[in-house]
Amino acid sequence: MCYLIAKNKNAHGCYALKTRHGKHLAEMKKRMNQQAAEKGIQLVTISRPMAYGEYAPYTFVNDENEFENAVKNMLASIEI
Repeated sequence: MCYLIAKNKNAHGCYALKTRHGKHLAEMKKRMNQQAAEKGIQLVTISRPMAYGEYAPYTFVNDENEFENAVKNMLASIEI
C-alpha cells in the first residue's frame, strides 16, 4: 500500500490517493506528470502520510477519477 500525492509547490496542502505500487501506478503517474510537472505540481509516492509533514494538510480522495480531477483543478488555478 502507498499514497500518490499531488502538491502545488507554491501552496500548502496536497491531495492524496491510497493505492498500490505497480505498473498501473507508474503509468498513471508518468501520464499525469507530462502535464503537471511543468506547471509546478509535484507528484510523489509515499508510504505513510504522517511521516511527511511537508505535504500537510492532506486531502484524501476516494478514487483515481477524483484524484485526476483534483490535479486538473490545481492546474486550472495555476493558469488563471
